[in-house]
Amino acid sequence: MPTVRVKEGENPEYALRRFKRSCEKAGILTELRRREFYEKPTAERKRKQAAAVKRHLKKIARDVSNQRNAKRRRK
Repeated sequence: MPTVRVKEGENPEYALRRFKRSCEKAGILTELRRREFYEKPTAERKRKQAAAVKRHLKKIARDVSNQRNAKRRRK
C-alpha cells in the first residue's frame, strides 16, 4: 500500500498528487477494477490468452518494422 508523508509546511495538494502517482505506479486502481466483479476461471484464461496473442502480434509487427528500417539504413 503506497504511503506518503506530508512534510511540514507542504501544500496538501502536492502530497495528494504524490499519493495518486504512487498508487498508479503500484497498479492499485487497475487491480481494484479487475477484482470489482467475479470473473469465471474460463473467462480469465480467455482474457489472458487474448492479451498474450495481442502482445505477440505487436512484437512481430515491431520486429518487422525494425527489419525494414535496418535495410533502409544500409542503403
